[in-house]
Amino acid sequence: MKEIRIGVIGLGWRSGVAHYWHRPEGRSVVVAGVDIDPARWDKFRQRVNPDADVMNDYRALLERQDIDAVAIMTPDYCHAEHAVAALRAGKHVYCEKPLGITVEECDRILEAWRASGKHFMIGFNMRYMNMYRTMKEIIDSGAIGEVKAVWVRHFVGLGSDYYYHSWHGSSRNTTSLLLQKASHDIDMIHWLAGRYTEKVVAFGGVDYFGGSKPNDLTCPECPERESCPEARFGPLVQCAFREEVDVEDNSMVLMELEGGIKASYMQCHFTPDYERNYTIIGTEGRIENNETDNKVIVKNRKTNTWRELSDVVYDIKKAEGSHNGADQKICDDFIAMLLDGKEPVAQPLAGRMSVAVGCAATESMRSGGAVVRVKERQPWMTEDGASLARLS
Repeated sequence: MKEIRIGVIGLGWRSGVAHYWHRPEGRSVVVAGVDIDPARWDKFRQRVNPDADVMNDYRALLERQDIDAVAIMTPDYCHAEHAVAALRAGKHVYCEKPLGITVEECDRILEAWRASGKHFMIGFNMRYMNMYRTMKEIIDSGAIGEVKAVWVRHFVGLGSDYYYHSWHGSSRNTTSLLLQKASHDIDMIHWLAGRYTEKVVAFGGVDYFGGSKPNDLTCPECPERESCPEARFGPLVQCAFREEVDVEDNSMVLMELEGGIKASYMQCHFTPDYERNYTIIGTEGRIENNETDNKVIVKNRKTNTWRELSDVVYDIKKAEGSHNGADQKICDDFIAMLLDGKEPVAQPLAGRMSVAVGCAATESMRSGGAVVRVKERQPWMTEDGASLARLS
């Protein structure tokens, strides 16, 4: 193939990244899109390709022989249905995170991938952000020794805007935000530590959102809209305090990774700011990021060497584009995987493992903090894809 022809399933906000794939003078073009809401069709054409075909049935898109690859941008609970169907139709697949909302869904997708002979990429764009790529390279260099602990604090200052004014607030659609929101962070913990999680303990609650408001109440129609601190007027306007909201907005997880590495993850959706703080501690020092100042700090223990004389501060270079430049990079890598055989930065198994940890943590959280083991992967699910040699 000289050019990849792409179809997009799901034309909501996230589908806007498809414009990075539409390069008529380059190596890929976006030729079609699917959404059950016709109101999104014109917006998709405006953002991506004015000449793209649009339709309301994803099966019609998968039947087209002129489409090589499919990008799945639908709600989380649709990923398994759409990814499995696309792989069985002989399409290469890019799937947004999380891979699914249950471990069983993820395993069905990986089984379909295994049988298809096609390429598959999970949308872990944090692995492409300058800050976290810098941290990964520093850790891999041995600068802080052997990793022993990872601490992550996630301040989600726009929790209602992103999650509680929409379908995300109901566990039937998401399982929990330890999948939907934390899948990035759990994957980063695995990536930076170089190990997967084996067991978890978690606590959490619906401490701010949810309540007794009617499920069909919207902000524009609410008599309290002038005084409500969470009132919003578009595009997501479901009441954040409606009765059906049962997804925890404040949660804490303790993890034990392979090799005995300890990790913690804390997530709160009603903080005044939006920031991720990562601290990784090794046998010879620690590394920490500061998103506000766009810096990474490396501190070393006294080791009777030159390293005890100073700490190192890295000023992270700013990148253009959405998600700090990561969206364009991951889109470029998807095409490089298909045309050049480039190995993805995140193997599909990583998507499965982040969901498996999120599900285990949710089970622990909703059972009062019991220790829960992460569901083991099948023997053929190897990190390096060695058992999937057909792709080489």
